[in-house]
Amino acid sequence: MSHDTSPLEGGATTTTPLLPRPTTPSTLGPPSSSAASLRSLSPSARRGQRAPKNGATRNISFASAVLSSLCAGSITVFSLYGHIFQERLHYSQFQVNGLASAASIAMYIPVSLLGYMCDRVGPAPLSLLSAIFFGGGYGLAAGLYKRAVPRAPALGEDGIGGEVDGRLAYAAMVVAFVAIGVGTCAMYMSAVATCAKNFGRGKHRGLALAVPIAAFGLSGMWQSQIGSRLLCEKLPDGSRGDVDVFRFFLFLAILLFIVGVIGTFGLKIVGEQDLIDEAVEELERSGILDSSALFTPGRTERGYGAIEQGNPFDEDSAGILDPSSKDPDDEEAEEARFKKQWVLNAETRRFLTDHTMWCFAVGFFLMIGPGEAFINNLGTVIKTLYPPTLHFVGQPTSAATHVSIIGLTSTAVRLLTGTLTDLLAPTPQATHIQLTSSGLLPRRQRFAVSRVTFLLFFAVVLSLGLVGLASGVIQNHGERLSVVSGLIGAGYGAVFSLTPIIITVIWGVENFATNWGIVAMFPALGATMWGMLYSAVYQAGAKKSSTPDQGGEDNNLCYGTECYAPAFWAMAVSVWLACGLVLFAWKGKNGWAQRGIVV
Repeated sequence: MSHDTSPLEGGATTTTPLLPRPTTPSTLGPPSSSAASLRSLSPSARRGQRAPKNGATRNISFASAVLSSLCAGSITVFSLYGHIFQERLHYSQFQVNGLASAASIAMYIPVSLLGYMCDRVGPAPLSLLSAIFFGGGYGLAAGLYKRAVPRAPALGEDGIGGEVDGRLAYAAMVVAFVAIGVGTCAMYMSAVATCAKNFGRGKHRGLALAVPIAAFGLSGMWQSQIGSRLLCEKLPDGSRGDVDVFRFFLFLAILLFIVGVIGTFGLKIVGEQDLIDEAVEELERSGILDSSALFTPGRTERGYGAIEQGNPFDEDSAGILDPSSKDPDDEEAEEARFKKQWVLNAETRRFLTDHTMWCFAVGFFLMIGPGEAFINNLGTVIKTLYPPTLHFVGQPTSAATHVSIIGLTSTAVRLLTGTLTDLLAPTPQATHIQLTSSGLLPRRQRFAVSRVTFLLFFAVVLSLGLVGLASGVIQNHGERLSVVSGLIGAGYGAVFSLTPIIITVIWGVENFATNWGIVAMFPALGATMWGMLYSAVYQAGAKKSSTPDQGGEDNNLCYGTECYAPAFWAMAVSVWLACGLVLFAWKGKNGWAQRGIVV
C-alpha cells in the first residue's frame, strides 16, 4: 500500500482504498467471548448497549465536575485580601502583584502539561493532585500570615522580622500561591475536560461546557461573601471589618482538599474508546487517513504516533501476534491504547501546525490579560477612588461587592453564550476535528450567528469597561464602579466561555484538554504583563500622592486617576488588537471561513 502524503497533513491526499483488518485465525484468532462480539459492533451500536449504565455515570461525573468548578475559583477572590497584605504586612504594590502573578503563572503555565495528562490518563488523577496542592498551598499561606501579622506593626516595612526573614517569608508566601495556582489549574481542567468529552458530541455542547465554566466564575462570588460576612473581623462597634485572612485560608484549605478527593472518585470519561473510534472513522471518511496505518508492523517498538509504510498484513512482520502467545483481550487493550495515543498525537500535531490557532491564542492572551489584571487589583483600585483623608459612615464600596458583581455577570453571560451558541451558531456536520478538504458541509440552518461574532461582541464589551475606568468618570464616584465591574465581568466571562467552545467545534473533543491547555497558557503572560504595568503606574503615582502613615513612613498607597488611568487605557487598546487577530483567523487569508470550517 502506498501513501502520497503523510496521513494527517493538511490539504488533499491520495491513498489506496482502505483495506479491512484481517480476521483470519492465523492473525487474530476467532472471537471467543462476549467481549469480542461487542468489539465487532460499530461505536454507535456499542454505545447503545451500554447506554443505561453510561447515562448514570455521565450524570454523576457532571455533578462532580460542577461541584469542583463551584469551588476551584478561589484565586479570583485575591482582591478580597490583597490590600490587607499591603496594609498589615507592609507589602509594596509590586509584592502584592507578585503574589497574584505567581498564582496566575502557576495556574496557566502547567495547563498544557496537565491537559496532556488529562487526555491520556483521565481527570481523576488531576483532581487528586488539586486536593494536595490546594490543601498545602492555603495551609502554608495561613501559617505564614498568622506568624507575620502580630509582628508586622513593630517591624517596619519588612513586616516579617528584618530584611532576611522578610525575604524568606515572602518567598514562602510566593510558593504557597504557586501551589494554589497549580491546584486551581488541575481542578478546573479535570472538571471542564470531563464535561467536554462526555457531552461535546451532542447538540448542547455549548451549554455543557458553559455550566462548569460558569460555576468556576460563580465560585469567587460565594467565597467572597463567606469571607466578608462569616469569616470577617469584628470591629469594636460590632460591625464587620475586613476578612479574617487566617480563618479564610484555613476554610479554603479544608474545603478544596475535600472537593478534590470527591472528584478523584466522581470524575470519569464515558465511552472514551468509542470517541476515539468515531474520530478514526471520521478521518477515514475525509480521505486523509488510512486505517491500516494504525496497524503497521513494529509500532510498539518505535513508539506512539510512528507510521511505517509497507504491507501491514505480512505474517512475518513483528507486529502480527500469534493468538496462542497473547490473550485476545490483552491484544484488544493494547490496540485500544495505541489507537488512542496515535489519534491524540496526530491531532496535537495538526493543532500546533494550524496558523489560525496561533492568531486565536494570541488574541485570547490580549483579551484575558486585562480582565485578570483588573480582577486581581480590584481592591487597590477601589482605594484610589477617594482621598485617604476622607472618612465615610460605613464604606462607599468594597472589594467583596465588586467580586460578587463580576462573579454574577460572568456566570450569567457564560450560561447565556453557551445557550445562544447552541441555538443560533451554525452546526458542523463533523463532530470531531474539522478538516479543510473533507467535503463535509454544515447542516442547513435558517438563521445562524457565528460563535466568533459572539466572541468579538463581548470583547468589545470588555474594552468598554476598561475605557470607562481609564476615562476617570469613576473617580470620587465609587458607586459607578459597579457598571465597570459588570461590563468587565460580562466580557471576561464570555471570552473564557466561548474560547474552549470554539476549540471543541474546530479541533474536536477527543484531544480537548491538550488543545485548550496550550491556548490557556497565554493568559498567564497577559495577567503578569498587565499586572506589572499597573503596579508600575500605581507606584509612580504613589510617589506623588501617598501620605505618611501614623509612624511617619511612606505607606505605599496611591490616590487619583494617575494611579491607574494609563494602565487601563493600554489594556483597552490590547483588547481591540485582540479583536483584529481573531477576525483575521476567521476571515483572513486561509482562515476558517476560506477553508470552509464551520464555527
